[in-house]
Amino acid sequence: MARVLKGEKLEQELMRLKQMEQYEKEYESFGVVCGIDEAGRGPLAGPVVAGAVILPKDCRILYLNDSKKLSPKRREELFSEIQEKAVSFGTGVVSPEEIDEINILQATYKAMRQAFEKLTPAPEVLLNDAVTIPGLSPNLVQVPIIKGDAKSVSIAAASIVAKVTRDHMMEEYDKLYPEYGFAGHKGYGTAAHMAAIREYGLCPIHRRSFIHVKQRAR
Repeated sequence: MARVLKGEKLEQELMRLKQMEQYEKEYESFGVVCGIDEAGRGPLAGPVVAGAVILPKDCRILYLNDSKKLSPKRREELFSEIQEKAVSFGTGVVSPEEIDEINILQATYKAMRQAFEKLTPAPEVLLNDAVTIPGLSPNLVQVPIIKGDAKSVSIAAASIVAKVTRDHMMEEYDKLYPEYGFAGHKGYGTAAHMAAIREYGLCPIHRRSFIHVKQRAR
């Protein structure tokens, strides 16, 4: 259960969220505004996942922030609240096999396009975390924002949707391949993960291109 904020702490949180709405307010006259972000560009295993979210105007979700700044428990709570309050949200998933085939950047763009295309109504403005996504309509206004997941409520919501969705997938993969510890490190190159790779070799969800690059760098 989330701790209830009162008084000065509530005012501070509302002020923080108001500052994170600056881009949504700036572009709302253009039409429907959406935030988009990804999770899982860096791991050695598992998919890359994108989230896209349209929040209603003046939507208030306390504690909304860059998913990396939140505890797993808080992310889960916010994930549920985002699903409940969002006008629309979507996810896109690109497999490790396809990451190896087309490279992680192109796979990330593909996941983002998948997530975007699931939104209803179709957005006119896309707030991105520091990228411009190729392959979308030229009429779409794309706004790349450096560290956008900490500056925009829509991108923050998208980062949480992407992160929690991917974490859930990695927890399911942990049941299939328990020797690798995916539920703990989520596929990142921790010491425990690298030790498991040395002992057991690669499993079907490892990104071969990432492992080979890491081994060459040693």
